[in-house]
Amino acid sequence: MVIKVFLASSSGSTAIKKKQQDVLGFLEALKVDYAPLDIACNEDNRMWMRENVPVEKKPTNGIPLPPQIFNEESYCGDYETFFDAKEDNAVYAFLGLPPPPGSKEAKEAYLENGPVENGTIVNGTDDAEDEENLEAEEENIDDDTLKAPVKEEEAQEEAEDEEAKGEDDQPVSEEEEELRQLEEEEAPEQEEEDE
Repeated sequence: MVIKVFLASSSGSTAIKKKQQDVLGFLEALKVDYAPLDIACNEDNRMWMRENVPVEKKPTNGIPLPPQIFNEESYCGDYETFFDAKEDNAVYAFLGLPPPPGSKEAKEAYLENGPVENGTIVNGTDDAEDEENLEAEEENIDDDTLKAPVKEEEAQEEAEDEEAKGEDDQPVSEEEEELRQLEEEEAPEQEEEDE
């Protein structure tokens, strides 16, 4: 599937240029295959775009402005709908593409629908099973994310305890250690005075 982005290479509008750059830059960052189709230099591209933008999506004057985005022959939207999808972390759904494994969108799709392969749900479940799977997944996430910091904290506390132990294997703070040393130094002096 190739995403088609209709744009105008020689637009006089800086707003249109910025919108086009934003769409193309984001698609490149996501490594999505796309074909930029110029409507300024190619009359066929301009006519195809105008004919295939749904009537309800056309502006009041009837002429849609670039950028307009299609997945093959299927209309995805204009810049505003692209921007909304970007803000909602739903660009792949907007483009009609399966999200790549490990992406935020893929994780959300998995939690909502279960495993997805090539854009289709695998081993679909009913609502009760979905809820159980979601709860189990959340528990796994909580367990995995909490285990590592807890283990690190425990190891650090053990190391600090080992450092703080004195000769009699009792935990001792620095202040207590200094006080003990002072008492040991004063003890021989008092013995001499008592004699």
